[in-house]
Amino acid sequence: MTVGPDLPPIRFAHAGHCRLAYQIFGDGPNIVAIPPTAQHIEMAWEWPDIRSMLEQFGSFSRYLHFDKRGTGASDRRSRIPGIDERVEDLRAVMDDAGVESAHLFACSEGGPMAILFAATYPNRVESLIFNGSCAAQVPPDATDEDLAVRRAIFAEFTRRWGTSESLMPEGFAPSLAANPDFVRWHQRYERSAADTDSLLDLLELTLEMDVRDVLPTLDVPTLVLHRECDRVIPVEWGRELATQIPGARMVVLEGEDHFQYAGDVRAWMDEVERFVTGTVSRRTAPGSSPTVEIVTLGRFALLHNGVELPTAAWGSRLARQVCKRLVAARGWPVTREQLIDMCWPDETDMRRLGARLSVQLSAVRRMLGGGVVADRSSVRLDLDYVATDIERLFTADDDEAIVAAYGGDFLPDDLYEDWTGPMRDEARTRFVTAGHRLAETVHDPDRRIWLAHRLISADRFDEQAHRLLVTTLLSADELSEAERAHTAWADAMSELGVDVDSLATLRRA
Repeated sequence: MTVGPDLPPIRFAHAGHCRLAYQIFGDGPNIVAIPPTAQHIEMAWEWPDIRSMLEQFGSFSRYLHFDKRGTGASDRRSRIPGIDERVEDLRAVMDDAGVESAHLFACSEGGPMAILFAATYPNRVESLIFNGSCAAQVPPDATDEDLAVRRAIFAEFTRRWGTSESLMPEGFAPSLAANPDFVRWHQRYERSAADTDSLLDLLELTLEMDVRDVLPTLDVPTLVLHRECDRVIPVEWGRELATQIPGARMVVLEGEDHFQYAGDVRAWMDEVERFVTGTVSRRTAPGSSPTVEIVTLGRFALLHNGVELPTAAWGSRLARQVCKRLVAARGWPVTREQLIDMCWPDETDMRRLGARLSVQLSAVRRMLGGGVVADRSSVRLDLDYVATDIERLFTADDDEAIVAAYGGDFLPDDLYEDWTGPMRDEARTRFVTAGHRLAETVHDPDRRIWLAHRLISADRFDEQAHRLLVTTLLSADELSEAERAHTAWADAMSELGVDVDSLATLRRA
């Protein structure tokens, strides 16, 4: 998997004898991302979900992210620093990038570092944004036995790091854990982010990081985002931030993923953009056309920049069905209960099924490159981001455009799904009505014949279309074709118990 030549360049800030790798890109208010335990800012772009998240940040902000010393693309020979040194490393990176002040975006272990920086350099912090983070990972009343248990977990976690037994996918990104490509990629990513000695040092330091006492002293706008069932940082730890930082606002999101790029990114990204800029921009520039298109008339297909993706790329039939169901809703919300009932009609464990639905929604987002908007109760397709042929049919404003947009029955491979019937009938009716109106104005015989054939293919019992075809063929002296068309007409009408005019009668008319 490659990421291409268009990545922002890696730059290096100097902190003492250490080089800290960072990237800065985009245009807008400054956002500085505080790194989690271990990452690799250059390799992260390889995974489509991460790249999409970073590009969304860059669409409304000047975004800076960096690797802590001893991890990622930063110098790896340096010892792992404590939290006080990390604060100074952050200052060094911002200085080198020419960022005087910024909104700090902290996820996971980055929370304490962001909090302490805001307390130390308040004039350089425009706001604090936490996503799945906390002020401390150890309860204040933890015993030596509690710490021993935690260290045993750290040892096992480190032993599996970067191997096929890694605990990261299932624990940190459960909605992606069933994707074998992600699992394989993330094992390689882990090995690139930190070696096991550095990782163990990083985890050990989390036992010492506790900045709870600082929280009431902060005087900065604060947004706390947290997924309700986060498996790594419990939502209660996020609530502690929101209650202890004066004026902080908290948004609890659905899901159990800890990694921000997994699950529903749009839900929290919109909150961040609104918090930083005061508004949420369209994901596609006004007047431009989305590069992702979904075909549902006559067949089902997904196209990126006009190139059709193979069915095998979906990896899941259920993900395709969820995508189809969202298209059928034409941008209106579909309840999660409806989607679950469609996918697993005979199962009842809603908590488990909710997690399984999140996996399928993640697959849809991956295939579309975004375009799915979800909250705790419903899901919809973002029609500013994704183009669909069914939407083109219903927004066409003249008969020629309607006829041209109709490619056949809506989702013909899903005839027995009850949710496809109304849309199929509505689309066909719109096409047939426009086709008949158009036939009254068309005088070219070939065009009339083509139009009649299309109408009959949509409804073989359309007597008006059959009559149009036969009479046009007769007037063009295409007698043998007229006879065949007349026989097909008579056969169709006989099933309804209806007689048709003879060819002789039609010739005289």
